[in-house]
Amino acid sequence: MIKFGMVGGGGGSWIGAVHRKAARFDNKADLIAGCFSRSIDKNLNIATDLNLSPDRIYKTFTEMAVQEGGRDDGVDFVSIVTPNDSHFSIAKAFLENGIHVMCDKPVTTTSAQAKELKKIAEKRGLLFCVSYAYSGYPLITQAKELITNDEIGKIRFINAEFPEAWMASPIEREGDKQAHWRNDPAQSGSSNCCGDLGSHVEHLVSYITGLRIVSLCASLDVFMDGRILDDNTSVMLKYEGGAKGLYWASYIAVGHDNGLQVRIYGTRGALSWIQKNPNYLNVSYLDKPIQLFSRGKDEIYSQKLYQSRIPAGHPEGFHEAFANIYLRFIEALEKKKAGLLLTGEDLTFPGIDDGLRGVQFIEKCVQSSRNGSIWVEM
Repeated sequence: MIKFGMVGGGGGSWIGAVHRKAARFDNKADLIAGCFSRSIDKNLNIATDLNLSPDRIYKTFTEMAVQEGGRDDGVDFVSIVTPNDSHFSIAKAFLENGIHVMCDKPVTTTSAQAKELKKIAEKRGLLFCVSYAYSGYPLITQAKELITNDEIGKIRFINAEFPEAWMASPIEREGDKQAHWRNDPAQSGSSNCCGDLGSHVEHLVSYITGLRIVSLCASLDVFMDGRILDDNTSVMLKYEGGAKGLYWASYIAVGHDNGLQVRIYGTRGALSWIQKNPNYLNVSYLDKPIQLFSRGKDEIYSQKLYQSRIPAGHPEGFHEAFANIYLRFIEALEKKKAGLLLTGEDLTFPGIDDGLRGVQFIEKCVQSSRNGSIWVEM
C-alpha cells in the first residue's frame, strides 16, 4: 500500500473528506499521518475519528514534513487541502524532505512560487499532482482523444462556463468559513471566483484541446457590496492556431448549482459535455447524425479499466472522477518506488506544469481586469 498523510481537511472541511475518499477509493493508498488543524486537540480528535495512531499526528506541518521524511516507514506523499495562501510553504516543506505532493488548486498564489516548487520537485525527482478533478471524468478523456484524432477538424471556437449561486448572498458575513477565506486576499490570493472556478475552466479546456492561450481580455467583477475579490468572471481568449474562446465563471448566478460545461466547435464538428450529466458526451457533425457517447456502454479510445468502474446506466460522478486523478498519481508513484522508468503514459495526472499555467492564467486575468479589461499576452 502507498502511504499518505494530509495537511488540512479537518473539522467540517468537505474537500478534505473528498480527498480522503478519492485517495482510498481503489484500495491502493492508506492514510497514516496528518496535521489536520492548527489545534493539536482537534487533530487528535480527528485522528480518533479516522482511526489513526496518535504518534503520527503533528502539531505543525513543518514537524510532520521533517519527521515523516526521516522515517523508514514515512508517508510516500502528502495531500494538501488548506486555503490557497499556505499551499506554497507546505508543499515546499514536504518536497525538501523528499516527500511527493498532491496539492489542491490553485497550487500557489503567485507564479513565482509555483516555479520554485517546480524547480524543487524536478531537482529531487519527486512527483507533484494538482487536483484538477474534473479532468478525471471518462468522457472528458474521450473528448480529448476525439480532438487528438482530428474528429471535429480544426478548432474554431471554445465556450466554457462554470456558474454557481453559492455567493449570491453575503454568506461570508453570515458564518460561512469557506466563503469568508475565499473573499480574503490574504488567504485566497488576488482572485476569488476566477482563482477558484476560472482555474478549473482553464485546465479543463487545456486538457481537452491541448491549445495554448496566446492572449486574453478579462473582467473580474464584484457584485456584492463589501466584497474585495471578484464573484463573477468573464474572459475572452485567443489561442495558438487562430481559435477564439469565451469563459464565464460566476458565484452569483442564481439558479445554478454547479454548472460546469464546455463546448468546442471545429471545422467539421463539435463537442459538448455538461458536468451535471457527466456520463454522456455529445458529438455533432456537419455531414452525419449527432453521436452520443455513453460511459460504460460505448467503445472509447481510452480503455483503462479505472476510467470507468460500473456498467452504463449506473451514474458515476464527482467522487469517481476525483479518484481517477488520485489513481493515476498513485500508479505512477508505485512504478517510481519500484525503480521503473516513468513514461508519458504514466504521467497523465495534472502536474506542476498544469498548476503553474493555472496560476499564470489567474494573474493575467487580474492584470487585464485591473487595467480596464485590456488584452494581455500570456
